[in-house]
Amino acid sequence: MEFRESEDVRRWSEQIAASPYRSYLYSYPHKTAYRELNPPLPLQELWKRESGESFFLYMHIPFCAARCGFCNLFTLPDRSADAHEQYVAALERQARQWAPMVAHRPFSRFAIGGGTPTLLNERLLERLFDIAEQVMGLDPDRASISVETSPDTVTDARMKLLNERKVDRVSMGIQSFIEAEAAAIYRPQKPGEVMRALEVLKRHDFAVLNLDLIYGLPGQTVETWLYSLDRALEYDPEEIFIYPLYTRENTILKPEELRRRGQDHRIDMYRAACERLKERGYEAFSMRRFAKPDAKSGKNLLPYGCQEEGMVGLGCGARSYTREVHYASRYGVSYKATQSIIADYVSASSYDTADYGFVLNLAEQQRRFVIKSLLHREGLEPSAYEARFGSDPFDDSPELKRLLAAGFAVLEDGTMRLTDEGMAYSDAIGDWLISPEVRERMEEYVCV
Repeated sequence: MEFRESEDVRRWSEQIAASPYRSYLYSYPHKTAYRELNPPLPLQELWKRESGESFFLYMHIPFCAARCGFCNLFTLPDRSADAHEQYVAALERQARQWAPMVAHRPFSRFAIGGGTPTLLNERLLERLFDIAEQVMGLDPDRASISVETSPDTVTDARMKLLNERKVDRVSMGIQSFIEAEAAAIYRPQKPGEVMRALEVLKRHDFAVLNLDLIYGLPGQTVETWLYSLDRALEYDPEEIFIYPLYTRENTILKPEELRRRGQDHRIDMYRAACERLKERGYEAFSMRRFAKPDAKSGKNLLPYGCQEEGMVGLGCGARSYTREVHYASRYGVSYKATQSIIADYVSASSYDTADYGFVLNLAEQQRRFVIKSLLHREGLEPSAYEARFGSDPFDDSPELKRLLAAGFAVLEDGTMRLTDEGMAYSDAIGDWLISPEVRERMEEYVCV
């Protein structure tokens, strides 16, 4: 019997290793599992039941200069000042309706993402911070504030504004310092523009500068990947996020285009990056996030735990999380679908119900807790799980024992953590942990 079990574990481990990039599970349940909520759920009652110490405020700005070939986010290429103006006006209407519902807890985190929020002009950017503080009640001295940007939108005026509004983390997507690699993913980006933007960011001296890079690009080798990583490290960022290239049927760059390339070197690139980043003093906090141990905002922040579900998502495409319900606007990728969903959002007068999302029963809440814990360095504490759910995670999710048997995880000081090998296969492990119920609801979501 032991031989059979070990043989089964070996075969399963080989299956995981053979397809390490199955699905990028950055939230659970995945957005493709969302469906119409009928009847719609009143938000007043939903948020009244949230009991965390603090909430996370998020604003989604779904505009960018151009859609990259790998992107399946809710974003629309649109530089129109009128479109931006109308959208921010709608976001403020939504905020004024939502503010009384979430006023019983302070915000310990605030992020503006997209799209490219810094595509907005300075006046509209300023307005977003006014909405956060004057309408939603954000205290910028007690909250970590993060803003996403892109090289072409980094200007001294915008960065000065972000500093004045007490932003402590700026994240910029670079993906590659090699022009041909950027062009291969339909990203019109010159290395000189990237370096100009980095000089501006360093001049404004944010507490945390994060840079995003992608490995596995068409034509990329381990050597050219490390070249881009080394160029990023020259600017001494506090954080670096490294992402494997994903393609899906609804992205510009199609999966079959990558299949034609033959051998997949992404895992080699990941391991080479891990080694280089470790040499430079960065710690792995997940498969994607590497940071300096002392990378901090410098503020006296309100407490916020990664397992708290109080995500208040303002804007079309933003997702909101309560313990029992995750909800958002409808999702689209094509230009026409995204444009239509944004138009509906902008013309709406009421935002007081959740009509599209996912209701989490107890089993899904437990699975979410396990996945969120395990895929990060903090790991899964059975005692914390038991304190919340009154049961043992290994009884509720017996498949966890297979991770231990395969050497993908270890139990250390009462906490289950992925090993380095397990961390390398986070995407495959996360995909494997998805419940059959959620998988049945998910639309086709193919990564290669």
